Amino acid sequence: MNEPVHLSETSPTKVTSRTNDPARTMAGILEVATKEFAEKGLSGARIDAIADATRTSKRMIYYYFGSKEGLYVAVLEESYRRMRSIEAELHLENLAPEAALRRLVEFTFDHHSGNEDFIRLVMNENIARGAYLAQSKNIQQLNVPAIAAIRELYDRGVAQGIFRDGLDPLDIHASISALTFFNVSNKHTFGLIFKNAPSAEQAVAARRSSVTDMVVRFVLA
Repeated sequence: MNEPVHLSETSPTKVTSRTNDPARTMAGILEVATKEFAEKGLSGARIDAIADATRTSKRMIYYYFGSKEGLYVAVLEESYRRMRSIEAELHLENLAPEAALRRLVEFTFDHHSGNEDFIRLVMNENIARGAYLAQSKNIQQLNVPAIAAIRELYDRGVAQGIFRDGLDPLDIHASISALTFFNVSNKHTFGLIFKNAPSAEQAVAARRSSVTDMVVRFVLA
């Protein structure tokens, strides 16, 4: 009788079994790739490192995403998709207009503060002048709900006489993004130049309140 075969954790059969759940495998690859691209950018990231960390292979990654650039675009899409998915769970339509706007600004601030990888990815893609995001077939559709949510709460506020008329929902979105993005994108240089501690809990809470008030006061009638 043949001796039983004991598979090690690194056995090819062990890795192959993961392909029985493609969605889980792809999600794991995207999670690791997000950190790799955020830390090193597209040029510095290594597919070998992503394959090793996910216990897959370069061949499998290319099978799912086509190329290194294809994986990078997928990471960008997933980062925006995740943010918009959580944003949809805020149910802003159930809140009074001013409360809804405050909640949206606070959420955006918290999301950016807690997701530095997202900020780095966006910064890297802006350095590339959006060249790879432009290849995405889904990115514009992914972000339509963000503007629609602002338009809905803004229109309600205008109708109730709470918000001033004549503002563009896209401009409101841009202002929210700018004020919440800077706190993460420039925290190291800003902190060094002005010798403050932007990462301290009290300072972050104060900045969160200040940003929220700025946006709301700008929109109020």
